[in-house]
Amino acid sequence: MNRRSFVFNSAACALSAAINPSLAASESAKISPPQTPSPRKANLKLGTQHGDGDDILKVMAAFGVNHICALPPALEKGGDWSVEALTRKREHIESYGVKADALRLIHPSYVSKSEIHHVMTGESPERDQEIDAICDKMRNAARAGFPMLTYNLTMLGVVRTKSTPGRGGATYSTFKYEEATDRDQPTEAGRVSAEESWERIDYFLKHVMPVADEYKVRMACHPEDPAMPEPAGFRGVHRVLSTVDGLKKFVALNSSLNHGLNFCQGTVSESLKSPREEIYDAIRYFGSRGKIFNVHFRNIKGGFLNFQETFPDNGDVDFLRAIRTYKEVGYDGMLMPDHVPKIDGDEDGRQAFAYCFGYIQALIQMVNEEGSRG
Repeated sequence: MNRRSFVFNSAACALSAAINPSLAASESAKISPPQTPSPRKANLKLGTQHGDGDDILKVMAAFGVNHICALPPALEKGGDWSVEALTRKREHIESYGVKADALRLIHPSYVSKSEIHHVMTGESPERDQEIDAICDKMRNAARAGFPMLTYNLTMLGVVRTKSTPGRGGATYSTFKYEEATDRDQPTEAGRVSAEESWERIDYFLKHVMPVADEYKVRMACHPEDPAMPEPAGFRGVHRVLSTVDGLKKFVALNSSLNHGLNFCQGTVSESLKSPREEIYDAIRYFGSRGKIFNVHFRNIKGGFLNFQETFPDNGDVDFLRAIRTYKEVGYDGMLMPDHVPKIDGDEDGRQAFAYCFGYIQALIQMVNEEGSRG
């Protein structure tokens, strides 16, 4: 069987597994009962964020993944953020029948590599120069037709420890706090208190949100991944945007309707002691307030300070119940896989992503149709 056939068959198998419980792994017995669905039809959308080159867009269009958070012109500094270049990017995406719903603005980088290094360290006037550059990118993205920008405000990037074995010999990205050997080694930024972090976040928002409002572009912030213990913190940093309480404070910092979350369900789950029970209330809180702009739809096993990233059907969170909760609060945006387990021979995780796309698409189709008949 050639690679193309295998990828498409992977997605087909995922569709069957999502609809037919007999094909799911044994962990499915642990899934909590579904909620009673809302009586109205939903309009949830399957999305992607892993590239917009021709090879990827062809496959996404074939899979019916018709919405995308596009990559920035270049992950490193110096990419072409002109209106003309961004317009070409959007038009290229749309030529495949895929809608450019969002564009990544700020990557989740370690502080010394971050394009907003001085924003995160609170150094002026350098942070004002960085913010001015971000605002120029926001203006150009809006002029080019991108209605939403995703971003991160983090000093540590994504923190993990040694990967661990998963289902069928797959390798799962893992975090075990007790195995983090560098947790007491401060970053180059030194020790940063929670109060200092909030001041820097608030300063950033006060400067960028007026531009977002003027150009009518939504700003979707990703939580810090993962949460760390308090008051200890991690490497001298207090991750104030990593917990439900921290995100509640964050969305309350600015009253703009364009201020919200790139709601990473996996990251939020990582902050909870019992994700299988607690994640749905987090979805309700932010979703009912219109603060969920985009969803990274990922499952985990475990919880706070000890977890594995899994396939969608063998983690602790009931994905069907989660999608029904997004529908319940009126969310109608994208749900997309972000990280996937590694499988030997699966180049760039293509087959793992195909499985996730198919599984999520099946759930979306089912929940979108609930309440539309009868």
